[in-house]
Amino acid sequence: MTRQPEAAPRAPLSRDRVLRAAVALADSTGIEALSMRRLAQELGVVPMALYKHVAHKEELLDGMVETVVGEIGPPAPGTGWRAAVRLRILSARTALLGHPWAAQVIRSRTGPTPAVLAHLDAVIGTFRAGGLSADLTHHAMHALGSRVLGFTQEVFDAAPGPAPQGPAILPPEAAAAYPHVAELAMAAAHDGDSVVGGGCDDRFEFEFALDLLLEGFERLHRQGWTSAGGGVAG
Repeated sequence: MTRQPEAAPRAPLSRDRVLRAAVALADSTGIEALSMRRLAQELGVVPMALYKHVAHKEELLDGMVETVVGEIGPPAPGTGWRAAVRLRILSARTALLGHPWAAQVIRSRTGPTPAVLAHLDAVIGTFRAGGLSADLTHHAMHALGSRVLGFTQEVFDAAPGPAPQGPAILPPEAAAAYPHVAELAMAAAHDGDSVVGGGCDDRFEFEFALDLLLEGFERLHRQGWTSAGGGVAG
């Protein structure tokens, strides 16, 4: 009689396994389809087993944010402050692009999770280690806004439906009435998948604005800018 091979033992349930399974499920089905029951089915357990590791769905979502933000990589030691901030923010962008639901969930939290706080603390610390004052760093973080976590409001709030495909959507009479809009539409680099706007390359637009901000922070730092005077310190 042929002996049937024994099934491999199932990995014990843990908080990390629950969170990683939830992230994978949201990646494949969308955050709207995520539920404790659906997650339990995915893990092959009864729903009550999940509550030993996450008290409720809100705690599950917090943990999923922690998992995604944990993918943000630090810059190499010795990197200058401006390059280090840029690299960390672009790493955040890469992490969030890998999980399209993550920006929405981060925005839905009532407060920052520990991993988000650690990321913000690292960015602030990089500015301060580079010599920027607490005053300038405060305003720099406000200027960066959600960009510090790798996404922008216009990306998150993009209207559903197909993106416009460049100047072809602009009727001749509109082009004549709004010549500067038409000129920019004709000059745009076309990217049909853009969520920033028709004819725009999301990555280019994100990095373009980020580089302008960092250049501005550096210039203000060199000038000794303070918010009290709104200009160069005396």
